[in-house]
Amino acid sequence: MRILVLGAGAVGLSVAAQLSAVADVRAVCRKRHAEAVRERGFRMTGIWGGRTVSFSCGEDLPRQEEFDYVIVTAKSTATEDICRQFADVIRDRETVSLQNGIGNEEIIARYTDRIIGGMIITGFEWRGDAAVHVSVEAAPMRLGRYPEGMDEQVMRLVGLFRGAGVNAEASSLIRSDIWSKTLYNSALNPLGAIMDVPYGALSDPHAWRIIERIVEEAYRVAEAEGVVLPWAAPGDYLLHLQSAQLPATAAHHSSMLQDLRQRRKTEIDFLNGAIVALGGRHGMNLPYNACISDLIRFRERLASGGG
Repeated sequence: MRILVLGAGAVGLSVAAQLSAVADVRAVCRKRHAEAVRERGFRMTGIWGGRTVSFSCGEDLPRQEEFDYVIVTAKSTATEDICRQFADVIRDRETVSLQNGIGNEEIIARYTDRIIGGMIITGFEWRGDAAVHVSVEAAPMRLGRYPEGMDEQVMRLVGLFRGAGVNAEASSLIRSDIWSKTLYNSALNPLGAIMDVPYGALSDPHAWRIIERIVEEAYRVAEAEGVVLPWAAPGDYLLHLQSAQLPATAAHHSSMLQDLRQRRKTEIDFLNGAIVALGGRHGMNLPYNACISDLIRFRERLASGGG
């Protein structure tokens, strides 16, 4: 089985390292990470185990390479560019999105109709070039035919991940799962970045009131979009977030915070920003999601030297 991981950052390199135990894996990543893997291997610590792994990686692909699965793990802001650059590889191949937010699968659909959606709520934090600490896991990875359905290709991929030691499940309602992850990310990611705190600190009553409003607005949009979420009402999800997901990821620092520290563009337009954009199509006013989106965009400008 041959697997290509495109846009391999902390998530993608960790996934490539795991899958290299059961498949022939190639990762496309930044030059400094590729060089580090070639020189000393990829270093992983945390809940997926502590070890050094070697696998094939580089900034590009050798010509005429063929793969059984292409897994896109790029930041959502880079999905279009990655798909355009590797359009010939993606075309007519099973292509998996293991990314944050809403809209990635729709972008990938411009290049292939064989799309597998993925949902992963696991914390990956850089510890240097080609070195990642896998910090927390709030739920099993889920994979399914996008927007819904199940087939042999999905089940085979789930089996590969399980064989590689990843807690993975098949889902026939992957669009709902992706929205469920977006609820989690939209509630915690930007607020954790703005306040520069780990997720556990967001249980404070003042932060929690903001989270409640963000989730309530997101539920309104999901309903308008015809997305059926696993929790019947916002309060049901908030209870799950407070009792299960938040304790499981209490020590994790927001990926947006990591982006801001590195002066990189965040994924806000695929999270809270996407909720606001979709709500706008239905004539909805979503002040909490709009405000948090603008605050993150302001932080991006400040981080990049803008005023």
